[in-house]
This record gives sequence, C-alpha cells and structure tokens, in this order.
Amino acid sequence: MPDLFRLAGPLLRLLNPETAHGLTLRLLQAGLVPAQPSYDPPALAVRLWGRSFPNPVGLAAGFDKNAEVPDAMLAQGFGFVEIGSVTPLPQPGNPRPRLFRLNADGAIINRMGFNNQGLEAVAARLAARRSRGGIVGANLGKNKTTEDAAADYEKGAARLAPLSDYLVINVSSPNTPGLRALQGRDQLESLVRRTRAALIRSMPKAAPPLLLKIAPDLAWEDLSDIAAVALAGDLDGLIVSNTTVARPDWLRSPQATETGGLSGAPLFASSTAMLRRMYELTHGKLPIIGVGGIASGSEAYAKIRAGASLVQLYSALIYGGPGLVTRIKREMHDLLLRDGFSSITEAVGADLRESRPL
Repeated sequence: MPDLFRLAGPLLRLLNPETAHGLTLRLLQAGLVPAQPSYDPPALAVRLWGRSFPNPVGLAAGFDKNAEVPDAMLAQGFGFVEIGSVTPLPQPGNPRPRLFRLNADGAIINRMGFNNQGLEAVAARLAARRSRGGIVGANLGKNKTTEDAAADYEKGAARLAPLSDYLVINVSSPNTPGLRALQGRDQLESLVRRTRAALIRSMPKAAPPLLLKIAPDLAWEDLSDIAAVALAGDLDGLIVSNTTVARPDWLRSPQATETGGLSGAPLFASSTAMLRRMYELTHGKLPIIGVGGIASGSEAYAKIRAGASLVQLYSALIYGGPGLVTRIKREMHDLLLRDGFSSITEAVGADLRESRPL
C-alpha cells in the first residue's frame, strides 16, 4: 500500500492541529492507515514487570486519550501503547485553541487540560480489546474540580487495574491547576500509598505495575525526595518526563509564546539529564521510561544509555509519521550492535557505568 502519511501528511498540517489529530484518529479507527512491516529483532525485546515487550519504543500518553486506537497504534510498530490521561468523570478540557505546532522547532505546545470521555467509556473499550494481546497501559489523571486528588487516582486504579498492563499516576501535567504541587514529598507519599492500596484491593493477586510520571521542571533538590518515595516500595517505575513550561530562548516559532506544556525536540536535553539523575538517585533499582524529544534512533538509544529501560514518543509522529517508529527501531538496533551489546537491556545505564572510575 502507498505511504499514506506522505500523501495525507501535508494536507493534515494545513488543518488546525486538534482537527488534524481528530481526523488521524478517525482514519486509524477506520483501518485506513496500513500496518507497518514488522521489525522486532530479538535484541530489542525487553522483559519487565513480568511482561514481554517486543521492542522498547512506546507511544506516550496524550495521543489516544480515550483508548480508541491502541491496537491500530501497536500495528504501527510500537512495543507498547499508553492511553489517557483519563479522569473519573468526563471533562471537556480547556478552551480552544489549545494545541499548537512549532514547525521551525520540531515541537508542540498543548494546554488540553485532561479532555477525555471518562473512566467508564475508556474501561469499556479496554475490556473489548483485552483478549487481543499487546501491552497497553493507562495514564490516570484527576478531574479539574476534585479537591481530594488521591480519591480520583484511587478510582482510576480500581477501575482500570483489571484492564491494563500497567498504570501511571500523572501529577506532572502543567494544564490542570494545582496538579504539579502533588509532586511534593508529603502529598506524593500519601497519593502513591492510597493509589497502591486501591490497586491491591481491586486485584490482590495480580495487580499491574504502578508508575509515576514526573515533570521536567522540578528543582534538582526535589528529585531526591521523588527518588525516596519511588524506592519506598509502592511504585514499580518512573516515567521521565512530562511536558515543560520552560521556553528556551532559541525557539524560532511564533507559537512559542503560547502557554501550556512544550514537547518535542526542545525537551530532549533537559528530560534526558533528569532521566540520568533519577537513574543515579534510584541506583538503577527502579525501571524508568524515558520520554521527551525522541525523533530518531540515536535519541532513543541515548535515553537507554542514560538509564531508561523503555522509551516513549508522541510529538515526533506529527512531523515524521508512523514510519518513524520502524526507522527508530532499525537505528537503535544498529547502535546496539555497534556498541557490542547483545540486548537492549545490557545498554541500560551504560553511560553511567562507563563514566565511573575503575
């Protein structure tokens, strides 16, 4: 079949970004985006949390908020897909426009505000596709007006635990007022403890792993507190990182002045530095998913060498199309072999190991 992105991509970019995204979802739902040729050499396979990932490249949350196309995205070559963020009750999110392309910078700014159809709609779709296989995680958020934030994460964990391969506590989006304040140690400890308890109550014998997604804008002295909470036993992994409210002064796009979370190429350096630091602080004991600015195999591999066991991307798809995933995997495999590793797992944290004196 023809490469539909080469044909439709330029047309989609003429549309409002949110309209283009909605149309992309409809095309995927209708089966009009062909599956990518399989490319999952054994060296890219990852065994983590009792689950077998065919490759370490995942789709980050935000693309498929309502679990409408997880299987169509797995067919694009992703090793796993993360849906959401999903909140207990449906909510419309922030006023439009709320999604902006920064074409000159290979970036996106969004201030979506956890727009989604709510737990019940998402749970129904996850239940309908559960028997199809493939690793699908769920990213949990809170409703804008909820005062007891932990209660919303408890609801999300209890409802989606039987339907998801892993769950993510998202307290790092910049687009919900007060959300990032939940990353403070005292609030975070309580939130994680309550969410874990809800998870165990829902599935006492086979609860899925619970991860925490953090912001790239945290002060470095706060990272030690996050690491301490992460190592206390109620979390199974970290996702580093969400979008940033920072605006590098070298951004060229006029849309750079929009408020919201910046993702894409400008986030790569800062998110990778934070990933490396969290790997150090957790002593490599906790799996980390590296996110932020990945648009090539070399960038994905850099995250692995910095301490990521898995990686995710989203923004780069807008510019590179679905064929990007296979290109990234091929380049990662070549780099793995170049460095003498027989598996991706051997490369995790390699930069830190090599930098330590003998």
